[in-house]
Amino acid sequence: MAYDITINRGTSCRINEIDFENIPFGRVFSDHMFVADYADGEWKDLRIEPFARFEIHPAAMTLHYGQAIFEGMKASKSFDGRPLLMRPEQHSRRLNRSADRMCMPHVPEDLFLQGLRTLIAIDANWIPPQEGSALYIRPYMFAMDEFIGVRPSSTYRFIIFTGPVGPYYPKPVSLLAESKYVRAVNGGTGEAKAAGNYGGALLPAKVAQEKGFDQVMWMDGHEFKYIQEVGTMNIFFVIDGKVITPATDGAILKGITRESIIHILKDKGFEVEEKPLHIDEVVAAYHAGTLQEVFGSGTAAVVAHVSKIQYQDTLIELPPMEERKIGQMVKAEIDGLRSGKTEDKFNWIEEVPTNVFENA
Repeated sequence: MAYDITINRGTSCRINEIDFENIPFGRVFSDHMFVADYADGEWKDLRIEPFARFEIHPAAMTLHYGQAIFEGMKASKSFDGRPLLMRPEQHSRRLNRSADRMCMPHVPEDLFLQGLRTLIAIDANWIPPQEGSALYIRPYMFAMDEFIGVRPSSTYRFIIFTGPVGPYYPKPVSLLAESKYVRAVNGGTGEAKAAGNYGGALLPAKVAQEKGFDQVMWMDGHEFKYIQEVGTMNIFFVIDGKVITPATDGAILKGITRESIIHILKDKGFEVEEKPLHIDEVVAAYHAGTLQEVFGSGTAAVVAHVSKIQYQDTLIELPPMEERKIGQMVKAEIDGLRSGKTEDKFNWIEEVPTNVFENA
C-alpha cells in the first residue's frame, strides 16, 4: 500500500561544506531524515524532516532496557549518475526479525521501502560519485515509553538517516582470537542487530587494539574453539580453493552481504561450505600451506581482507594481496553491481527515481 508521507524540506543545504574526497566514516550526515512514530498499535505521523536533534524523555525505556535495533545499508550512484539500492527488502525483513527478538513491533515492508526511497530521492545529491564511496543508510527503531518498569514499550520511533562515507577498512586488518569474552551464544541476541550487542563488543575490541591488533575474531561461548564472526562482520576462509564460512547457528548475524557473496560464489562455480568451523582446522590449513585467504564481509566494508590472526601462541600470517583472488573478485562484483557496470542477473539492484525531488 502507499502511505501518506508529509515532506518538510530544509531551507538550506550543507552539501557544499563537504569534501567528498575526504569523508570521515559516520561523522557527516545528509540534510533530511525519515521519521515514523508507533502508538496505539499503528505507525503514525510519517514524515521527512530536516536532519536535527530531537528530544527524548529521561525515562525513555530504550535508555534503560535496551529495546533498540538498527540496520546498515548503502545507496550508490551508477556510472551514469542514477541512485541505486541493493536488496533493500532484505534489510527491511532483517529489521523485523530483530524486532521479533527484541519484542518490538514490525515496520511494514512497504512502509520501510517507501520511506527509504523518498528519503534517498530527496537527498540523492549526497551520494558520493567516487568509486568505493557510498551513501550509508541507518534505519533504526527504539522504545519511547516514559516508564522505568521492565516490560516491552508500547510506543516506538523509527528513523532513517543517511550520510556519505568513504571506503571502510581500505587496508587488510589483523585479528586477535578472543579467549575470554563472547559476542553471542545460541538463544541470545546474536542474530538480531540489537544495539546492546555492539556495546558489549567495545571492551574486547579495545583490549585487542591495545595489544596491537585491529579487531577481535569472535569464538563460541562454550569452548572458544569454533569461529563466529570478526569484529562487526561475518567471516570467510579460503582453504585449498574451497570457501568456508561459519554456519548461522543462532549466535551469528545473517549478513546480507554474506548471503550475497555466497550466492555470487556458487553462481560462478566455487565450492562454498557453511558449517561450524573449528579453529584447529584453520591452524592445520595454515601449517599445510592451504590457507589462501581470510576476509570479513559486511555492509560498510563489503570485503575486509585479513592480514594475520593471533590464536593463543600461533600467529597465522596470510598470503600477500596479489595472491588472493576470491575476496577481491566478490568485492569487485558487488561494487560493479552498485555502479551498474556489472549485469544484475539476480535482480538485486533497484533505481530510485528522483524526478519528483530533483530540485531538492
